[in-house]
Amino acid sequence: MWAYYETEDWSVLPPELNRRFNPAFNMASLKQAFNEAVERVSTVRMPAPTRLRDLIRQIRAARTAAEERTVVNKECAYIRSTFREEDSVWRCRNIAKLLYIHMLGYPAHFGQLECLKLIASPRFTDKRIGYLGAMLLLDERQDVHLLITNCLKNDLNSSTQFVIGLALCTLGAIASPGMARDLAAEVERLMKSPNAYIRKKAALCAFRIIRRVPELMEMFLPATRSLLTEKNHGVLITGVTLITEMCENSIDTLNHFKKECGHREIVPNLVRILKNLILAGYSPEHDVSGVSDPFLQVKILRLLRILGHNDVDASEAMNDILAQVATNTETSKNVGNTILYETVLSIMDIKSESGLRVLAVNILGRFLLNNDKNIRYVALNTLLKTVYVDTSAVQRHRSTILECLKDPDVSIRRRAMELSFALVNTSNIRNMMKELLLFLERADPEFKAQCSSNIVMSAERYAPNKRWHLETLFKVLVAAGNYVRDDVVACTIQLISETQAQQAYAVNALWHALEKDTFDKQPLAQVATWCIGEYGDLLLYGQPPEDVEAPVNLTEDDVIDVYQRLLWSPQNTVITKQYTLLSLTKLSTRFQCGNEKIRQIIDTFGSNLHVELQQRGIEFSQLFRKYDHLRPALLERMPPMETAKPQANGIIGMVNGDQDVEEEKPAAEVSPSADSSALLDLLGSSDLGMPSVSSPTTAASPAVTPVNNNDLLDLLGGLDLTSTPAPASVAQIQSPSAFSPTNFLVDGLLSSAPQNDVQSMVIFDNAGLKITFKVERATDSPDLLVINMTAVNTNATPLTDFLFQAAVPRTFQLQMLSPSGTVIPPSGQVTQVLKVSSLNNGTLRMRLRISYTGPSGPVLEQTEVNNFPLMGVQ
Repeated sequence: MWAYYETEDWSVLPPELNRRFNPAFNMASLKQAFNEAVERVSTVRMPAPTRLRDLIRQIRAARTAAEERTVVNKECAYIRSTFREEDSVWRCRNIAKLLYIHMLGYPAHFGQLECLKLIASPRFTDKRIGYLGAMLLLDERQDVHLLITNCLKNDLNSSTQFVIGLALCTLGAIASPGMARDLAAEVERLMKSPNAYIRKKAALCAFRIIRRVPELMEMFLPATRSLLTEKNHGVLITGVTLITEMCENSIDTLNHFKKECGHREIVPNLVRILKNLILAGYSPEHDVSGVSDPFLQVKILRLLRILGHNDVDASEAMNDILAQVATNTETSKNVGNTILYETVLSIMDIKSESGLRVLAVNILGRFLLNNDKNIRYVALNTLLKTVYVDTSAVQRHRSTILECLKDPDVSIRRRAMELSFALVNTSNIRNMMKELLLFLERADPEFKAQCSSNIVMSAERYAPNKRWHLETLFKVLVAAGNYVRDDVVACTIQLISETQAQQAYAVNALWHALEKDTFDKQPLAQVATWCIGEYGDLLLYGQPPEDVEAPVNLTEDDVIDVYQRLLWSPQNTVITKQYTLLSLTKLSTRFQCGNEKIRQIIDTFGSNLHVELQQRGIEFSQLFRKYDHLRPALLERMPPMETAKPQANGIIGMVNGDQDVEEEKPAAEVSPSADSSALLDLLGSSDLGMPSVSSPTTAASPAVTPVNNNDLLDLLGGLDLTSTPAPASVAQIQSPSAFSPTNFLVDGLLSSAPQNDVQSMVIFDNAGLKITFKVERATDSPDLLVINMTAVNTNATPLTDFLFQAAVPRTFQLQMLSPSGTVIPPSGQVTQVLKVSSLNNGTLRMRLRISYTGPSGPVLEQTEVNNFPLMGVQ
């Protein structure tokens, strides 16, 4: 029909066709009808899509986020409409634009199926975009992810290496465990391919598959060993990477490469490759800033570090090559510094020689002098990890490390501070503390808390004498201000109390500090007021130390005026005012006159808005009136505070189940600590609803006589004791853990046991823990009751950190022997012996605390046991 239309000769039409047309149908009407049909068809066809570069230009031209969303939504609507056409010629371009939209953070999941269509296309350009889209848009949570497995398998068997490379890259990027198991055999086959490009891609894909499915590691072992004999650097670096991944994640594979392969094969082979890289001449193909293939060198050094860890033979085989790398690598370029850094890590991690370790530390010391802040940070970070391996070598660079404390970069200053404290020892404590105190004075607030804490701990450990220790603590209180940690106040007070020879120096030095404004140094004000309250007579009437500036014409009114300023200052905290108020009350017994002025100041706090200050004001005021005769005795100077240290003998000394310590000592060898800070909260008086105890006595042998002090509050508050009040006897094997308490009170669980009979009683059974008491009376002493405690774990999981504690009334003494352990395995048990002796006849009652860590976390239980057999002569 078109041929006749072009000739415009209707006479040549066949008769049968000519009969179908109206005789009146002329050429002009036929042309018009044809043109209208062509126009209708052209209006229906989709126009050519926007090119990717044009879309990028439009999005970047958007001035607001709303304009950008408009452009993206319009383009996404157009792309959706084109996806409805099955034979779209613009699918590749639309997927490329969709990937750009996806990278901007907009949803692009509707293009997943189109990516599969591009992957199935025979054209390489379509496959390239399709695989890229699959890596970006697909994940194993989508059902579409399963449809790509067959396409990947087909392309892995393709005759084109670039198509195989695309399939291997995609498989490594999105492989699920199921997909990895299905295609692992294909990857293992391609690792033996004669094409170096394919071997490299297959090794990288195997690396990703092993990360996802470690049990497939054994499949790749035969093919992996042959990769180390490659001459192609690309294949070689992938092979080293694959072996490193295997050795890091499987001990069996590491032993396989060490033992089955033998050191004569893998370690010397790696050493030979590394030596060739160092000694080889210039190669433009592998040269990076004058260094031959630094990427391969770093990979080999890392693998050598893994193979030589805790292996003397392997370490000896690589010592020489590590020394060559450390001495022959160019350090003027960052590439060389990278190799040296990896060399240092390898030297410090293997069983290397001492000289080689010194060389590694010296390399890090040179890094500290580098202008690049990243290199300095890396050096400090590495020295911090190696300082405990070779401290003497790191000490040689102490001055350089201290210079880093002045670096403008905050990260470098932090690492330098941590490393400086790691270098502190007995020989350099004075110089190091001098530098660190200067750093503390000008440090940012974020450093003050940590720096002051470390200075205090270092001073406690390495202080050459008490005087230097006190001076250092005072300097910390001044320099750190309110950033000092809470226990420094108690530590300083304890040190002043026990150092009688330095109390005059301390009170004079603290008075000079207290005269200045201390609103930003509250801990200093607390220590100063306590010290002046205790030793105020030394400040006014004592002989001042020769090396301390003595107060000039200091009177009692001058001291009281300073206290009045502290108490009325709104900038001081309530805690500081409590210290100051108590100190001022004590000064009334230290000063010879001025009590009336002190009483007037204290009376003003009887109506204070803060309840703590109000209570103290009222109570202290009574000491000047009704109980004035008791004030000198109540406010006398405190005895020296003893440092709470672990004892090496006696019952208290047996910590963590130490069976080498004798269980019982004579009474003369067991002396309760005066402060016993570790025992202040034996059974958590605040948790039990009991008042806190000032000086609880420790459990000792029965021969120890308890201290009689009727003013001590009852540790076992709430018990109806018929005997004369006396201080509580407490036993504790370890310091109690800070667990959330759960009250569990049991009364009347035990019945009286006949004399000399053994009775077994369950005193606790909860959450799979069952505790039983076997109670018997000692045959040689009717006043001694022996209790055998057995804790049984009926859970399927072990109970760790098990701690059993007990307390008895004042008229009894409790001795707890060392437990058999602190871990109760499933269906296992822990035993402990308790011995209770009676000072007077009476009924024994016992309060218990049981703490442990179970499957749900830390647990703390409390219970009370009564109705024991009567003690004494029956």
